[in-house]
Amino acid sequence: MTFEVRLPRLAESIMDAVLVEWLKPDGAAVAVDEPIATLETDKAAVEIAAERAGVLRHARQLQERLQVGDVLARIEDGAGAAPVATPAPAAPARATPAGASPPAPTRAPSVPSAPPATPPSPPGAPAEAPTLSPAVRRLVEEHALDPSKLAGSGRGGRLLKEDVLREIERARTESAPAPTPAPAAVPVRVTAPAPAMPAAGLPGGEEADRIVPMTTIRQRIAERLVAAQHTAAILTTFNEVDMSAVIELRARYREEFEKRHGVRLGYMSFFARASILALQEFPELNAEVRGTDLVYHPRVHLGVAVQTERGLVVPVVRAADRLTFAAIEREIARLAERARAHRLTLDELAGGTFTISNGGVYGSLLSTPILNPPQSGILGMHKIEKRPVALDDQVVIRPMMYVALSYDHRIVDGEEAVTFLVKVKERIEDPERMLLEV
Repeated sequence: MTFEVRLPRLAESIMDAVLVEWLKPDGAAVAVDEPIATLETDKAAVEIAAERAGVLRHARQLQERLQVGDVLARIEDGAGAAPVATPAPAAPARATPAGASPPAPTRAPSVPSAPPATPPSPPGAPAEAPTLSPAVRRLVEEHALDPSKLAGSGRGGRLLKEDVLREIERARTESAPAPTPAPAAVPVRVTAPAPAMPAAGLPGGEEADRIVPMTTIRQRIAERLVAAQHTAAILTTFNEVDMSAVIELRARYREEFEKRHGVRLGYMSFFARASILALQEFPELNAEVRGTDLVYHPRVHLGVAVQTERGLVVPVVRAADRLTFAAIEREIARLAERARAHRLTLDELAGGTFTISNGGVYGSLLSTPILNPPQSGILGMHKIEKRPVALDDQVVIRPMMYVALSYDHRIVDGEEAVTFLVKVKERIEDPERMLLEV
């Protein structure tokens, strides 16, 4: 009997996904709830697990797009339980699937087909085959790499395609200056095996462009940002904040805060709390345009932009208006860690009503953030820089930060946006006001 693994409905707004990695090779034995494939949606990477034990049969190719309900794979009955317990036989490792009653010859070819044609090394090949996706294995074979010597950044240390490409690029840059003859010196590239036409005066010739398909997440980021520019009336207002009081407060209580709450006291919680209080005064910035209606949200579900190797994601701190400083910091740290490990669930990415983005961690002095639709407001933080400012008719040096608020002019007027940003500025410059919620 064969069981079909179909693409489930991952979230209300997600109807398709792209197959980016097989976690188990074709013909492998799988157990119940064992991850078999990674799918990439427009919001996150999602692992699909086997719903029953058996022998996995791939039904789709890598980079193929699936709709909800499409067959991803099939699981055949028969040898599902035996392979899990078959390290015991002293016979060759190739015979593991033959531990079940079905004929052994049909199992043996499926396992050796995964590793490269290197029969002399049975001990190493079976151990690596289950951990390498077909795309990763193909790259490893083409470039004669030893996967055991490569550091994997995937879940559980699994080797990803990006890790292999990074190693290939590193080896290419290290070996490029050494050779002098142009034809023999051009290294093999991933997407362009043959060198481009040599350019005059360049030893080794000019290299071909490296073409990398956009990931589903990157495609959706592009689509949403362009859509936001076309559908919303985006304006941005700026102000600058004196960070002296917050810096002094953090220095005074940072150590005690970390000991008591187990998380560092960062700047994000101050801006989050200041924004939440300002949103209570200006609910339009916590609302959205839905057709011809304005929808006001009773809770502040705060989106926090996090940069990952797959692109920018915005996990959501649920009901942030009900959380303390410590709770906000803990939740931001938890979500950021899960984002960088590609372990965010779709629920953790959906439903944000207002977003904060901190470009200052990358050294940005000033920028104009783009709305995250359908939200009507996003606050941009930037680099803290000491600058001369006029204070009580004297020029003093203060740690200053530019802040930017982009807003949808269809629902938010200029006066409301400017005043909102002023309220955030006032609370950051006098953080005790946030404790009193004034």
